[in-house]
Amino acid sequence: MRTHSVAEADSAFFPRSRQGASLCSRPVIPAQPAELASSATGARPSRPTFVQLALPDPREQIAAIHQGLGAAVPHIAPRFFYDELGSRLFTAITALPEYYPTRTEAQLLRQHLPAIVAAAPVQGATLVDLGAGNCEKAASLFAAVHPQRYVAVDISVEFLRESLDRLQRLHPHVDMVGVGTDFSQQLELPPTLGRQRRLFFYPGSSIGNFTPDEAVAFLRSVRTHLLDGGALWIGVDLQKPKAVLELAYDDPLGVTAAFNRNVLQHVNRLAATDFALADWRHVARYDEALGRIEMHLEAVRDVVVRWPHGERRFARGERIHTENSYKHTLPGFTALLARAGLRSVGHWTDAQGRFGFFAAVPDGAST
Repeated sequence: MRTHSVAEADSAFFPRSRQGASLCSRPVIPAQPAELASSATGARPSRPTFVQLALPDPREQIAAIHQGLGAAVPHIAPRFFYDELGSRLFTAITALPEYYPTRTEAQLLRQHLPAIVAAAPVQGATLVDLGAGNCEKAASLFAAVHPQRYVAVDISVEFLRESLDRLQRLHPHVDMVGVGTDFSQQLELPPTLGRQRRLFFYPGSSIGNFTPDEAVAFLRSVRTHLLDGGALWIGVDLQKPKAVLELAYDDPLGVTAAFNRNVLQHVNRLAATDFALADWRHVARYDEALGRIEMHLEAVRDVVVRWPHGERRFARGERIHTENSYKHTLPGFTALLARAGLRSVGHWTDAQGRFGFFAAVPDGAST
């Protein structure tokens, strides 16, 4: 087995959007060039257009799973959480009373949206929704930002079809495009979108799934796509007492535990492993020194996990690391934005200081 340092193990944790991203195995039909061309020229399509920029590579997925299980610090990348059941389980997580980020962010946007718009005016721009999922969060912005075009980005364009079809019926005047791509690996947008001003919307504190250095790299890639007059609106989970964080990631109903353990069923299908759910329990812990919540799967007994041409023995109590979620401070995240060439033009928090929402523009841009 190849050995990995802890830092190498961290780098294997591809960020996930806790918005319901999906790694569905169903076939994807890319949008036809003519469809995208009509979108670019301003003609209003009767339905949303769709393009899958990159399909998941089954061979790469299998290799990533097997390598992660064989590492010195065994891990499964969080991108594998999102089969169809995983996506539905995460939607259920967001409704839990213990999982404050979704509810708190929604409250912040309702309360402060006029001030956010005033700080970074973007009316009439292209609204780019990163990790769009069911598109409901971005849809709540339409009345304030009046987008000419809405671009919903998620891993699988198939997951976006139903959401965008429904949203298009509610807003027939808005040009809508669904883009399937794993933007945690590389932020890529169809060139047919043109050079219109862009508002990037990245809610839910999904930025926390990146290490700080990875977050800077990702934000720099956003910076390159902003164009003149563009802005980034981003949600950030803030540091808070350990008990609050651990309860949010280990709820009494066990929904988060089911979400975490479901990844084993997904990798069984993808990589022919033979995990048994009964052998594993969910663990969530906050590492105060690193400022991150971690999710693990812990073996409840000695177990051997096998796959074609490989296996790994896990002793009772040994863990598989499945997710990191970094929590930030307001000054710390402002500095992170600056490292990426972005300038915060305002931030807003709830009364308890649990969650922050930032508006940022390219450094040197006027507002």
